Amino acid sequence: MIFGGHAAHLTTSQRKRELREVCTVSTTAPSCLKWSESAITFDRQDHPDRILNPRSYPLIVDPIITETCLSKVLMDGGSSHNILYAETIALMGINKSRLSNDALPFLGVVPGHRAHPLWQIDLPVCFGTPDNFRRQVLTFDVVGFHGIYHVILGRPCYAKFIAILNYTYLKLKMPGPNGIITISTTS
Repeated sequence: MIFGGHAAHLTTSQRKRELREVCTVSTTAPSCLKWSESAITFDRQDHPDRILNPRSYPLIVDPIITETCLSKVLMDGGSSHNILYAETIALMGINKSRLSNDALPFLGVVPGHRAHPLWQIDLPVCFGTPDNFRRQVLTFDVVGFHGIYHVILGRPCYAKFIAILNYTYLKLKMPGPNGIITISTTS
């Protein structure tokens, strides 16, 4: 599990205030999020022909980030960060003037050590097909160490897209303008 960022540097009083906000009971009418009217379900139509070892394989997808289709993107529901590797930035041809130095260290990537991102960057991420797609801008922590993926998309991505992952079927679903978008693992 990867955690940290601004929450790792809160004072005790800031943590208490955050806990009170989370646990507060509200009597006002809730405002619904855009896209929340679509029910996302998994059923037999999602079931693959065979499942060798359920929950043993990662979900690897191929979204379009900026204008580049990346084929090795890990969907990691345990990560509290979206991680982009510096070598991926170079391969994508992103100008370093777009990078900011606002990144804070986090734990869980390098066992026993804090990971210190080099930069942060906001980039558009697109899932779906030309007739039914969603695009959202996500914040990425850019790291200087090597990984086997181009990008790791964590809980901030799931929340922004209102996406649900099924590890048994290796499918990701999210609401789209023309119905539910289903993304399967790349092979």
